[in-house]
Amino acid sequence: MNNYSVEEIRKIVREVLLEMQAETFPIGISNRHIHLTEEHFNILFPNETIEPLKPLKQPGEFASKQTVSLVGAKGEIKKVRILGPLRKRSQVEISKTDARNLGLQPPIRLSGNLDDAVEIMIRSKAAELTIPAAIIAKRHIHLNFQDLERLKLKEGQIVSVEIFEGTRRTIFHDVELRPGKNFVLEMHVDTDEANAADIQPNTRGRIIKE
Repeated sequence: MNNYSVEEIRKIVREVLLEMQAETFPIGISNRHIHLTEEHFNILFPNETIEPLKPLKQPGEFASKQTVSLVGAKGEIKKVRILGPLRKRSQVEISKTDARNLGLQPPIRLSGNLDDAVEIMIRSKAAELTIPAAIIAKRHIHLNFQDLERLKLKEGQIVSVEIFEGTRRTIFHDVELRPGKNFVLEMHVDTDEANAADIQPNTRGRIIKE
């Protein structure tokens, strides 16, 4: 039987805790937002440039000062934030609750998959346009290729994530990985999912090894 000193036991505990911490990641709550092309931005905000309000966690991305209203058959949601930089395709990401309030039935899709996105009206003070751009964003994990290797994961893998903190512990299945060279490790869920699991700004999750 090994006889460890108190200091050796403390060291082992510290190492185990650090290893556990390294395998967890923050859970980011993604509120409704919009990505616009340069063409659509210029229609909605003529003679303006997209103005950063604050940086987002992923490098190069930011929340802009500009907001718009989303309009559907049943209602309107005002002051929806535009995220930058401008993209090649316009995209509106809303929750299931938002969709019901607007009277829309958008599909659940990964960001960028707009093949069957539904039409939605986007209105600014200057103009309005109706485009097939609305989706409910599928939960996913951003990570870089070093994270992929460290966590022993593979590109394209579907995982389950445990929210192991708080009073509404939850397991999210069917979570897709979104690796990128400069991505920061973080899982994204929408506001409906965050409320269901009582996710707070400091909540962390971990992948369940199956």
